[in-house]
Amino acid sequence: MAQAQRITPRAQDFSEWYNDVIMQAELADYSPVRGCMVIRPLGYRIWELMQRALDDMFAATGHRNAYFPVFIPMSFLAKEAEHVEGFAKEVALVTHTRLKATGKTGAGAVAVDPSSALDEPLVVRPTSETIIYAMFAKWIQSYRDLPLLLNQWCNVVRWELRTRLFLRTTEFLWQEGHTAHATEGEAEAEARLILGIYRNFAEEWMAMPVLTGVKTDSEKFAGALRTYAMEALMQDNKGLQAGTTHNLGQNFAKAFEVKYQTAAGALEHVWNTSWGVSTRLVGGLIMTHSDDNGLIAPPKLAPVQAVIVPIWKTDQERSQVSGVGDQVKAALSKAGIRVELDLRDNLKPGAKYFEWEAKGVPLRLEIGPRDVAAGQVVAARRTGGKSPMRLEGIVAAAPAALQEIQAGLFATAKQRREEHSLRGATKQQFLEFMKGSGGFAYAGFCGGGECEAAIKAATGATIRVLPDPEFRSPEAPKTCLWCDEPSVAEAVWAQAY
Repeated sequence: MAQAQRITPRAQDFSEWYNDVIMQAELADYSPVRGCMVIRPLGYRIWELMQRALDDMFAATGHRNAYFPVFIPMSFLAKEAEHVEGFAKEVALVTHTRLKATGKTGAGAVAVDPSSALDEPLVVRPTSETIIYAMFAKWIQSYRDLPLLLNQWCNVVRWELRTRLFLRTTEFLWQEGHTAHATEGEAEAEARLILGIYRNFAEEWMAMPVLTGVKTDSEKFAGALRTYAMEALMQDNKGLQAGTTHNLGQNFAKAFEVKYQTAAGALEHVWNTSWGVSTRLVGGLIMTHSDDNGLIAPPKLAPVQAVIVPIWKTDQERSQVSGVGDQVKAALSKAGIRVELDLRDNLKPGAKYFEWEAKGVPLRLEIGPRDVAAGQVVAARRTGGKSPMRLEGIVAAAPAALQEIQAGLFATAKQRREEHSLRGATKQQFLEFMKGSGGFAYAGFCGGGECEAAIKAATGATIRVLPDPEFRSPEAPKTCLWCDEPSVAEAVWAQAY
């Protein structure tokens, strides 16, 4: 139990537990640059699997990948008033192009060369709306050029004051989609389409149940007409904004003069959308499923889906069980399972179990001499339970077990969310709920920013979404949770990351 005991229990300190899981699984580490992280191979593999699945979904709906510069002229950011206000406190600037030697030693050995000042400072990409729509203005001439559906995979920099691995770092990886359409209706349909893709990915691949809906004006993206989001509930009962899509209206099109000629010959501004998910999803995966023994990875996104651990005492037994292990690995690999065979001599089986548990491998297949004689392996699920699995049927049995684990993780997470959801909350119930265990609280909202701000000040809770119809309560609330004025919508509140 030595390795497992190095993870702080969730009930003791959830924040420490989260960091311990990341370190034990070797997903990421702290960078020498404050606020940044180094994504280690296992963590990056999870991101690559996420990227591959999402990229296929984007391609299937007509989107194509492109790449835009990391540097953006500062004047571009200033062209859209809400946008510059929203990002002004987070941007990093490049003002000079070189250093010069000072003749000193240590930290003062180099200094900025004042003669290398740029005519215009460059913003290090916090998001790409401005530079992309400057290019759209060049590329779009006619209605025949629409819709223009682009996506890019890249890094962005936002100078965060408080950072946490994967959840909020100064530099992070993401995808950002940007599209241009002839009508508002087409842009709205695009924003909703991508929201549906994000939800499908979260639930089918991450096994993470989400709520979808529209953000309030105070929570929407800077410069957007409307922002839609998917929200998940973590095991500490805090909400996590896991992805957003934005109907940008014509704000950026007007700022950058992105126009098209209609079929009738008139000139109109296009309607834009933008949307994105980031490496924050890796943090969401960790906090949704993992336990006090380490990472639990849903099989569809597990870098290693099955690990084979042969058990032996003598050289003869080693040869026997490793030979069967090789055969099992070859069969499972051919069946499309990401599988490893652990033949290390320097670790006992128990130590191997703990290591693979901490790394979240969904299925462990143990093979000892008695198992070989019986024509079986012992299958241990990361989510709990052991049972024999016949060698002759393992190519069918192992994928079936992985599917069951995937479905079980989703069902468990959804049940946990519902157990920590309060519907039809009164003001007093809401206050007690947020002071206690917390979770998703559904209640009426008058639509007033004053109530929204007062609730946040009193409880730290914010409106995560005004939920889509399928997530709303059976009976619509009649009055506002806070002020008792007539309700204009049901809202979902939570304390959040």
